[in-house]
Amino acid sequence: MSEEQAVIVERRGRILVITLNRPEAMNAINGALSNGLWTAVQELDADDTLTAGVITGNGRAFCAGMDLKAFARGEDIGPLNQFVRSGANKPLIAAVNGFALAGGCEVMLTCDLIVAAKGAKIGIREVKVGLFAAAGGVFRLPARVGYAKAMEMALTGEPISAEEAMEAGLLSAITESGEALDAAIALAERIAENAPLAVNASKSLVRAAASGIEEDKLWEMQVPLQKSVFSSNDAKEGPVAFAEKRAPNWTGT
Repeated sequence: MSEEQAVIVERRGRILVITLNRPEAMNAINGALSNGLWTAVQELDADDTLTAGVITGNGRAFCAGMDLKAFARGEDIGPLNQFVRSGANKPLIAAVNGFALAGGCEVMLTCDLIVAAKGAKIGIREVKVGLFAAAGGVFRLPARVGYAKAMEMALTGEPISAEEAMEAGLLSAITESGEALDAAIALAERIAENAPLAVNASKSLVRAAASGIEEDKLWEMQVPLQKSVFSSNDAKEGPVAFAEKRAPNWTGT
C-alpha cells in the first residue's frame, strides 16, 4: 500500500483531518502509515492557514498498534518515532473509535486532546508479545490516568474502556458510537477561533507544566513566548476586533 493510501488528509477550514487508512489491518502501523502520518503532521505545522489537526482511523479501529508482520520483516517505521517524540507544534486531537492499542495508544497519547466513542478500548498490550510500550506509553500514561491505573495497564497489558478513560481524566469528551470524529472536529473548530500563536504558546506551556518541569523553569520558558505573542500582529488585531464588535482576522503573525 502506498503512503498516500495509508494516510488520507482532508482540509476542513483551518482544521486538518488526518485519517489512518489501513482498515483491513485495523490501521496497524507499517512503513507507509508511519511515513504518511509524519508527512501529514509536518504539513499541519508548516501551513499558516491551519490551526489544529485531528487524527482518526478508518474502520473499526483508531489504530491497533504496530504491524507485527511488518516488524518481523524489519520494515522501517522510523518516522513514527519522530512523531511520538516531537508531536506537532499545533494542537492535535485524537478521535478514537474502536481500538487504540499499543502503538496506536501511543499515537493517541501524542495528541493534546482525546475524544473517544463509547465502547472504545485503550491500552498498551506490548508485554503480551514480549515487548514494552517504547513509544512513550509507559511514561506518558501516569500523567494522563494516574500512577495506579498506568501501572496496571502497563503490567497486565489489559485495555480500559472509554468510560474508564473518561473517569480517569484521559478524555476531553466521550460520544456515542461513530460520533467521535464529528465531536473532535467541533472541538478543533473551537480552538481555531482563537489566535494561532497564542494557541501554540499555551499548548507548549501546558504540556511543559504537565511533564513536571519546575515552575521557575516554566517562567523562563514563558519569556520568549510572551515576547513573540504579545508583539504579534494578532495581538494588535484581537483588541481592535473586540472594540469593533467583529470576529478577528487572525494571520498567525
